[in-house]
Amino acid sequence: MKKLIEWCERIPHSFIALLGRFSISAVFWLSGQTKVTGLDIDIVHGVFKLGWPKLSDSAVDLFRNEYQLPLIPPETAAVMAATAEHIFPVMLLLGLGTRFAALALLVMTAVIEIFVFPDAYPTHGVWATVLIYLMARGAGVVSLDHWLFRRK
Repeated sequence: MKKLIEWCERIPHSFIALLGRFSISAVFWLSGQTKVTGLDIDIVHGVFKLGWPKLSDSAVDLFRNEYQLPLIPPETAAVMAATAEHIFPVMLLLGLGTRFAALALLVMTAVIEIFVFPDAYPTHGVWATVLIYLMARGAGVVSLDHWLFRRK
């Protein structure tokens, strides 16, 4: 048991952070892709259709009829969600502004948990754990954050 613990303690933070960044980015990116037309990029399945993204009509309908966030009009909420689900995952994947991007997605996760899918805590708890880990520890050495700020 002691050997197993020692082996586990040698798992590098950078490996955990890279896996976490890739995994949580995929969750939000794929969700964002359901809200737009004209741009279809899925590196896992090898799908690349480049074009100018446009908010889909179904995204606005989703926010109007199913999500119904308080205080935010559905048209605005759909644009905000689609934008956030494309920008922040890319930032995380690159390890650029990692702590900020993780915080933004953590806030988004909280909004989803509280107002949209309150029974999905097991899923959102896992997302929150990964995002909080990235906020606390950063992106690791395989990141633009490390490359840009290692000299300071």
